[in-house]
Amino acid sequence: MPRVLFTGGGTAGHVTPNIALLEAAIGKNWELAYVGSTAGIEREMIGALGIPYYPVASGKLRRYFSWQNFIDPFFILWGMLQSIVLCLRLRPDAVFSKGGFVSVPLVVAAWLLRVPVISHESDVTPGLANRLTYPFCRKICVTFEATVRYLPRGKVNVTGTPVRRSLVAGDAAAGLEFLGFSGEKPVLLVFGGSLGAATINNQARRALPVLLQEFDVVHVVGNGNLETSIEQPGYVQKEFIGEQFGHVLAAAAVVVSRAGANSLYELLMTRKPHLLIPLGKAASRGDQLDNARVFADLGFSRVLYEEALTGDDKSDDVFVESVKDVLVHSEEITARLQSFEIKDSVKLIIELIQESV
Repeated sequence: MPRVLFTGGGTAGHVTPNIALLEAAIGKNWELAYVGSTAGIEREMIGALGIPYYPVASGKLRRYFSWQNFIDPFFILWGMLQSIVLCLRLRPDAVFSKGGFVSVPLVVAAWLLRVPVISHESDVTPGLANRLTYPFCRKICVTFEATVRYLPRGKVNVTGTPVRRSLVAGDAAAGLEFLGFSGEKPVLLVFGGSLGAATINNQARRALPVLLQEFDVVHVVGNGNLETSIEQPGYVQKEFIGEQFGHVLAAAAVVVSRAGANSLYELLMTRKPHLLIPLGKAASRGDQLDNARVFADLGFSRVLYEEALTGDDKSDDVFVESVKDVLVHSEEITARLQSFEIKDSVKLIIELIQESV
């Protein structure tokens, strides 16, 4: 019976694709386990699957000065030693890495012990953690064709991103029922990712009186970001939406989102007209800007840059008009989205893992 270790963490974007793969792998008579950080979001998310979870130490290499940069390499080395011991004990036949810095120690340990590694890159431009692991990977899966030029030849497979079954099976009527909306108005879904996004949250709340004239609004604010003083008909706040998210997405006429690769791929796959507000370079490496630019050029996405959201009346007007523009042109945008090729990512990646074991 093949033994396969999965790893990845830091944000839900590094975990939800693994969950989609694990759901498929559970039925294949494989022995499965997950390697993640001690206190990361992945531990809670994977726990619901009943799969053994093994924490290892991990560090992070920052692009700015921090005293942690002098300490974290030791955590990475300690995590690597833990991973070597773990691989010697579990004797995996393959490792699948979705990225994040927690994946680095296990990938290197697996390579040292001649265990084949398959990794996945979601963004158009590869992230640092994944770039560090590429020399140790046998195969590299990517979401978008545009990513191929950044990677070593002979290793790359364009697979798309694994998506949860619950998202694929989304039902609009079930989404409306879950939200308590009548369906008389179009539904606007606003979300900033698993950790929330303060800029988007604040802007949506400022513009809410105008938005509610035309939309029912569901606002996914991230953990700890509920604003209990705001209670209005047609407005629903949620910290996080789990299994019901596919239904909510199906019910939405327009979506406002960050431009993280997994969220973007879900919007492309479900053909949802959307407005992207990418995280800027001040708070990231610029990967969301790259994602947004590529898909705006293809006509799949409308983009509003964070610099325009200045928190005044002018930014309120810009935000509302941008949302309305997506609704007005939704048929045109949906027609463009129909040309985006959807791959059976779960099947393709499971086959690659099967070939490796």
